[in-house]
Amino acid sequence: MIFITAKFRVLPEHADQWPDISGDFTRATREEPGCLWFDWSRSVDDPTEYVLVEAFRDDEAGAAHVRSAHFRAAQEKLPRYLAATPRIVNTTLEQNDWSELGEMAVE
Repeated sequence: MIFITAKFRVLPEHADQWPDISGDFTRATREEPGCLWFDWSRSVDDPTEYVLVEAFRDDEAGAAHVRSAHFRAAQEKLPRYLAATPRIVNTTLEQNDWSELGEMAVE
């Protein structure tokens, strides 16, 4: 799978509305057949920072995502709400779901 984590620094005046601002993009991406997950979290230390954790089945699914109409629409819409260019980690992993954190196993 392709595993991606990206940090988005949102302009302070838009930070509380970011889930709504990015909502159409989020919903459309989650509906892609190759999307395994697409989850936003907000930093507990910086209320203007959102972290996106996403995964796609394979290279083909990742390429389809980047070529999609909703991705192009997000490229047009979202930057005006950002304080900086998002930072990203993008890697390919030989798994297709989350692994358990054995060191904190719940019995």
